[in-house]
Formats: sequence, structure tokens, C-alpha cells
Amino acid sequence: MTKPTIKETVNNAEEFARKIWLAGLGAYGKSVDEAQGRYEKISSEANKLFDDLVAKGENLESDAKGKIKKTTGEVETRVADVRKKLGLDSDSSDDKIEELNAKVDALTEAVAKLAAAK
Repeated sequence: MTKPTIKETVNNAEEFARKIWLAGLGAYGKSVDEAQGRYEKISSEANKLFDDLVAKGENLESDAKGKIKKTTGEVETRVADVRKKLGLDSDSSDDKIEELNAKVDALTEAVAKLAAAK
């Protein structure tokens, strides 16, 4: 077996150093690829999550608007009923005045008949 020459030893060392350098570059490239893949996955998941949250928000907004509209309608109906019972409705007040006028007229007529009979 022959002993390698200095030139062969230097060439072997250079080749080995080059392989170490290339392995480092490969490791760097692989980590960049993995990081980019993770970033794209996270970005995609974040967009999907955002879209899901927007859809959920739209549903909640729609439900809330419906409940508010229903509650507002119920409150308005209750207020109208109370106003009517208290005689605060303009239509109801006019009707009551006409009814009272009719009763007063009837009573006036009845009193006049009684007075004429005596």
C-alpha cells in the first residue's frame, strides 16, 4: 500500500471541506423550504379561520337584528296597548268624545221627556 502524496491529501481535504460546505447549504435550503411550507400552511389556515369568523359574525349579526326587530315590534305593540287603555290614542280619544256626546244627547233628551211629563 502506498502512502498518499501531500497533493492527494490536500485534494481529499479540499473535497471533504467542499462536501461539508455543500451539506451546510443543503441544510439551509431545506430549512428555508420547510419554513416557507409552514408559513404557507399557517397563512392558509389563518385565512380560513378569518373567513370562518366573518361567516360566524354575519350569522350572529343577522340573529341579533332579527331578535331586536322582534323585540322592538313587541315593545311597540305593548306601548300601543297601554296608550289605548289609558285613552291616549288620538283615534281612541275621538271615538270616546263622540260616544260621550251621544250619551249626553241621550241623557238630555231623557231629562227633557221627564220634565215634560211632570
